[in-house]
Amino acid sequence: MPESPRTVPVRLSAEDLNQQIRDLVTRADGRLSPRDHREYQRLVVAWAAASRGEVIEAA
Repeated sequence: MPESPRTVPVRLSAEDLNQQIRDLVTRADGRLSPRDHREYQRLVVAWAAASRGEVIEAA
């Protein structure tokens, strides 16, 4: 079976991550499901790292 092409990681800025957080909360109308809550936590950790200037790669 042929190998699938590797994806190139995308680096996200703190601003981009902040927008993703806002979009998630808006879509959920402020009520996060357990799945949404896990995504929210992942985004907040990534946002905090990006705010400190660390490199963040999107999954």
